[in-house]
Amino acid sequence: MRLRVISARTEIPNLNPNEKTVHLAFRASNVDFLNLMQRCPRLRMIQVPPSYNKTMSNAIQVFLDMQGIDLLEGDVWGHRKDLDEYYTVDSATLEEINALTASGVSVDDVAEQIRVKSRIGSDLIKYIAKSKTTA
Repeated sequence: MRLRVISARTEIPNLNPNEKTVHLAFRASNVDFLNLMQRCPRLRMIQVPPSYNKTMSNAIQVFLDMQGIDLLEGDVWGHRKDLDEYYTVDSATLEEINALTASGVSVDDVAEQIRVKSRIGSDLIKYIAKSKTTA
C-alpha cells in the first residue's frame, strides 16, 4: 500500500488524478481539501498528523464522510520526501494485518499488535484491516 505524501498546497494541482490514499504533511484548509477532492476524484483516504486533526473544522469532516472518504490521524515516520513522494507500507506488514484479521482477531487488537512492531499509526492499521475484510 502506498500513500502519496503531499508537503505543500502547491503540489495539489500536480497530483495524479488516480490517487486513492494521501498523507497531508501541511496544515490544510477547507479549500485545500476541496481542491484535493476535485483533483483526485477516486480519493478514498486522507491521513493528517495528530496535531492538525485537532484543529480541523467539523464541517470538512462531515463533508469527507458524505463523500465516502476516510479521514485518518497518523504520521509517516522516517519518510524522506526528497527520496520518494510515496510512503509505502511494506508487504510483510500488510500480510500480517490480513492474517490476523482473517484469524478472527478484532481490528483494535490487530492495530495494537502491529503498532508495537512497526511505526504505523493505529488508524491506518485499522483502515487496512477493514478495507481488506470488506474488499
